[in-house]
Amino acid sequence: MQGRKNSLSNVLEFSLFGLPSFVIWFSVVIIPFIYGLWITFTDWNGLALDIHFIGIENYRHILTDAAFLGAFAKTVIYAVFTVLLSNLMGFLLALVVTSGIKGQNLFRTGFFTPNIIGGIILGYIWNFIFSFGLTKIGEAAGISWMETSWLTNPTRALMALIIVSAWQMSGYLMVIYIAGLTAVPSELMEAASVDGATERQIVTQVKLPMIRGTIAICVFLSISRCFMSFDTNLSLTAGGPYKSTELIAYKIYQTAFTSMNFGEGQAQAIVLFVIVAVISLFQVYYTRKGRVDA
Repeated sequence: MQGRKNSLSNVLEFSLFGLPSFVIWFSVVIIPFIYGLWITFTDWNGLALDIHFIGIENYRHILTDAAFLGAFAKTVIYAVFTVLLSNLMGFLLALVVTSGIKGQNLFRTGFFTPNIIGGIILGYIWNFIFSFGLTKIGEAAGISWMETSWLTNPTRALMALIIVSAWQMSGYLMVIYIAGLTAVPSELMEAASVDGATERQIVTQVKLPMIRGTIAICVFLSISRCFMSFDTNLSLTAGGPYKSTELIAYKIYQTAFTSMNFGEGQAQAIVLFVIVAVISLFQVYYTRKGRVDA
């Protein structure tokens, strides 16, 4: 009986200890989410006090809206190339800084630096590079395709956005790949080396199979970040030219704050939330499956 009382007392103590955090979390996450979900069923413009309930009309509209579907398609294209490029760069950088070269800690810091620069600032920096830096080099060197800004061409503008995003994200992924590579048992690599394996074979046949879980984490994290990309999109291209780089997060911003259609904008945000949630669930599933298989 005494043990049961002590157990109940411990539960109450821990509950009281966690109550403030729970109240804050519930207030700033759950309540706004429920309120936002309710807004999706209205025609609210963000200002009017007279709000009308319109059911699932906002969801019907966005699923047939060419502009929203176009933004989604561009986001998929952007995500595919950014994920491939950023993961390749992150893995190669991780190989370099775990190879025992001189000053590898300095290189790690340098490669990670782009990730800590805010997306807005990063976008403006690269906007200047693409609009003025590269064009001046093109004019001086007589390279015709560099004489005009990439940001004025629909295809090149999307390529520019992919390059900048991959450059920023690769440092973040590098850190995760470093953790995976340093966890590979050195005995395996030594045994492979003794058996006559080349450095390339050690990487492809020893290191890569051993970091499958790390690769899965990096791929899914980068996919999620691509679908939520907004700040760099805003400052680098602002969705232009001709909405050729309008990604789904930027489209939500335009719908809600430019067109003042908060109901539809929030519905688009809920759709994005579902997409990212599904990606995250796949990440958890494959990560756990990888651990079980290992």
